[in-house]
Amino acid sequence: MEDLSKTCLYDRHEALKAQMNPFGGFIMPIQYSNIIDEHQAVRHKAGMFDVSHMGEIFVSGPDAERFVNHIFTNDIRTMPAEKIQYGMMLYPDGGVVDDLLVYKMTEENKYLLVVNAANIAKDDEWIRCQSEGYDVKIDNQSDQWGEIALQGPEAERIVVDVLGIPQAADLAFYTFTETVWNTAPVLLSRTGYTGEDGFEFYAAPEVIVALWDKLLEAGVTPCGLGCRDTLRFEVGLPLYGHELSAKISPIEAGLGIFVKTDKEEFIGKESIVRQKAEGTAHKIVGIELTEKAIPRAGYPIECEGKVIGEVTTGYQSISTGKYVCMALIDRTYAEMGRQVEVRVRKKTFAGTICKKRFYDKNYKK
Repeated sequence: MEDLSKTCLYDRHEALKAQMNPFGGFIMPIQYSNIIDEHQAVRHKAGMFDVSHMGEIFVSGPDAERFVNHIFTNDIRTMPAEKIQYGMMLYPDGGVVDDLLVYKMTEENKYLLVVNAANIAKDDEWIRCQSEGYDVKIDNQSDQWGEIALQGPEAERIVVDVLGIPQAADLAFYTFTETVWNTAPVLLSRTGYTGEDGFEFYAAPEVIVALWDKLLEAGVTPCGLGCRDTLRFEVGLPLYGHELSAKISPIEAGLGIFVKTDKEEFIGKESIVRQKAEGTAHKIVGIELTEKAIPRAGYPIECEGKVIGEVTTGYQSISTGKYVCMALIDRTYAEMGRQVEVRVRKKTFAGTICKKRFYDKNYKK
């Protein structure tokens, strides 16, 4: 525990008697009451998450657009200010360095890259190593920011009425604004990782603590990383290290829409073009079990007595009650409706290949 970092909200989690566990190099709240109640609060009302462990890396300078486009799979060339794109940074072989969000700031030639907590140091080093020959400044400000995600169908009302930020209602999905709350600057984006409408607040640590206190006072449910995982899983959103990794490409993960091969170049393009043309050996699929069994990450997937892959994430879906998982399997067996088996310790349980989105998203477009 001594080597783990603490977010600016650590004392608040301790005061609420949250269950704390290591995650991505931080000591983070896994749950406060229980995962089911917190999950349902987000699906039906609103819940808030401490996501201050995420990384914030700014890229600026005359070559910022060209450089970010070089290291990023999506295409930011026609992206207006105050817009956000999702995509990945790739190794030359098509494996994923990280998946991330790119924010185009209102200041000319400036971008914010929001990266996964466990990958901050790796990503920072990777970005700097690729910057040779580009006139850019790379500024890792991860230690200077805190972040709260407010998610759920009541999120907009809470931001407008409780926090007094009326411009939140005008934000479209994957846009942001730089605003002021209690005289302090706040970056507010209409983004999230739950499949529900919601917002993310980026601000100085003391401002994030004040926002948390205000939301808690208003009755917003504090939620841990446990239900953040069940929420993102149900709507088919990937988690780095599970559905994406250095060994799992965006094409294998079914995320080719975020890889723009019509761009002139980006790191990993040749490998991705080849994968799109020739196909990949593996594919991430959904599996619904016909029996009661929870398929955990790493459990083998079998077909006709042969191991064809393994579970990447699995749960009993809280929103649907079904026993489901995402799995990386041999592409030969990946057609919809195929019957497979999931091995849970010494027993196997029948399942059917299905879409990896088990619950419909409810974003405000």
